Amino acid sequence: MNKNVETRYAASPREVKQMDTQELRDEFLIEKLFISNEVKLVYSHYDRYIIGGVMPVDKTIPLEVVDALKANYFLERRELGIINVGGKGSVEVDGTAYELNHKEALYVGSGNKEINFVSAVASEPAKFYINSTPAHKSFPVKKIGLDDVEVTELGSLETANARTIRKYIVNSVVDVCQLQMGMTTLKEGSVWNTMPAHVHDRRMEIYFYIDVPQDQAVCHFMGQPTETRHIWMANEQAVISPPWSIHSGSGTCAYTFVWGMAGENLDYSDMDMCKINELR
Repeated sequence: MNKNVETRYAASPREVKQMDTQELRDEFLIEKLFISNEVKLVYSHYDRYIIGGVMPVDKTIPLEVVDALKANYFLERRELGIINVGGKGSVEVDGTAYELNHKEALYVGSGNKEINFVSAVASEPAKFYINSTPAHKSFPVKKIGLDDVEVTELGSLETANARTIRKYIVNSVVDVCQLQMGMTTLKEGSVWNTMPAHVHDRRMEIYFYIDVPQDQAVCHFMGQPTETRHIWMANEQAVISPPWSIHSGSGTCAYTFVWGMAGENLDYSDMDMCKINELR
């Protein structure tokens, strides 16, 4: 289990200003999340957030505890969010199976000991994208289907940012401690997400880009509003966004991204907006 686990330490704005392209990618980009019949995890020191991918092909894959947690089992002091971005599969939580179709989600509260992942069809494996954060209380397991999410339409074609936001794991949909997850889909002809850009010093965030064609890419923007940097990203890659950083992207075509957040509040609208003409 621990062979596919890596730790990312927190970096300050002062350090990031000095980084070249490869250093930025090494620090913040997660290039590969899905490995056949294995679990891949990245433990970030920003809010102790764990980002991971599980792709069972022809066997059941358990989510086992890792050394960094110093725990008896993975969710002893954590909560877990799962979104399936692959073929049909199921997640077994302490003996109860929850089927997840493409782009369906599952919330698992702390205290659940056995988590197992399985694909329905080996030739079309499920791809379970997982986020986990520390939890102070245990809440019930809940499946979130496409009919259960909160949907918001934002942006416009005139500013190339018309998009649909689907809120999966937020406190108005499911009881949570601090984890929040959702999905934003750009409409055809739009490429900009989360514009105007913003920061929220009370929360960190993870962006996971999907539905990006093989010959296309997304340019992810990060850094302080007056000291921005960029990282070019491909399909099924994730990027860590510190609390002090903007997090915005522009693609060479329409795409989707999964956002995940953790911090000291559950107010989705807690954002300090940055004026577009003041970005540097």
